[in-house]
Amino acid sequence: MESYSKIRRNIRKYKIRRWMGKRFSWLIAFASWADKHTKGLQRAFKWLAQKFGFLKYLNVFRYVKRIDRYIIKKFIGTYFFSIILIISISIVFDVNENLAKFSEYHAPLQAIVFDYYANFVPYFANLFSALFVFIAVIFFTSKLAGNSEIIAMMATGMSFRRLLRPYMITCVLLSALSYYLSAYVIPHGTVIKQNFESMYKNKKKNTSAENVQLQVGRGVIAYIQYYDNNQKKGYGFCLDRFENKKLVSHLTATEVQYDTISDSKYHWKLSNWKIRRLKGLREYITNGTEKDSIIMMEPTDLVYSKGQQETFTSPELKDYISKQIDRGSGNVVQYQVEYHKRIAASFASFILTIIGASLSSRKRKGGMGMYLGIGLALSFAYIMMQTVSATFAINADFPPMLAAWVPNIIFAIIAFFCYRHAPS
Repeated sequence: MESYSKIRRNIRKYKIRRWMGKRFSWLIAFASWADKHTKGLQRAFKWLAQKFGFLKYLNVFRYVKRIDRYIIKKFIGTYFFSIILIISISIVFDVNENLAKFSEYHAPLQAIVFDYYANFVPYFANLFSALFVFIAVIFFTSKLAGNSEIIAMMATGMSFRRLLRPYMITCVLLSALSYYLSAYVIPHGTVIKQNFESMYKNKKKNTSAENVQLQVGRGVIAYIQYYDNNQKKGYGFCLDRFENKKLVSHLTATEVQYDTISDSKYHWKLSNWKIRRLKGLREYITNGTEKDSIIMMEPTDLVYSKGQQETFTSPELKDYISKQIDRGSGNVVQYQVEYHKRIAASFASFILTIIGASLSSRKRKGGMGMYLGIGLALSFAYIMMQTVSATFAINADFPPMLAAWVPNIIFAIIAFFCYRHAPS
């Protein structure tokens, strides 16, 4: 016969389940739908594999067994738990540091939450994603080894390479998520965050440029004496066109205004303009008050602010790099480093996961403290190496692509060494 306390505990559990069933019925329905359709998908793959033998290799569920799902769940759970824990601490310190400025500049609570911290969290979570992956692998793998679960897996004949399969599957998911965030999501959030900082943290952005000269087309050189990015207006503008290294036309205008409401790019409005066309020994002059013109330049080509490369998505970054190279601009290295770094950083989780799993898969006395220390040291060394190689590329003419991949190459060698000495 059950005791009264046990009956009361069961009643509490029943009430909790009933409350959750009422509030989160959509979640339960989605879980049951996913389970039912996943089973149907597995049956469909099995039927196709019977009919067409080569299709069995395309069945994803063929490579994911129960033990794989167990490790994947542990990996992802620990990864997101570590992100939530560390980012929460970072937010507390950031609030403590910036609370005085928020109060001084009267920043509204909605802007602080949705414009600043809603973009602060994904930026720093993705920046230290390699660190979180490494900590997660070290933490839960050491726990599996401490509970003798890895010993039991090895006793069944599972090789260490087979043990790494769920780790690699999880890395594919995390790497895809990391690249998507860095290439498409975070750049838009960075623009909003920078605008918030310029308004409520008094971080001044560079909004003007002087004596800007650039090539806007083949044989076409533009010059602006002063440009104001807030008004999208320039003063003292001239445009020279050359053919066979000879000047054929010279356009001047007192003001040039970028058309921000145009459906297409490169629309500029010239004020008080004059064009001098040179044909042989003759010169033809035309002038006017206002003139609409298409000039192959944008405001982003004229004003450079610190961290501007982080505000471009990867397709925009690629277009900007190719456009600046065609113009012969030398201010393109940091953009190339940023473009290649986004790709290289997404592959870091594979390398650090192999190192972490190799270091922590043995059951040893003393617990996991030493492995967590090694993991933190290696992760910070990786991040520091990324920064140093990027600095070399910008300031010492180091190839940008190689600068982005040097940390991965060095740590891949370390990963191979750790994998070779991992338990078999």
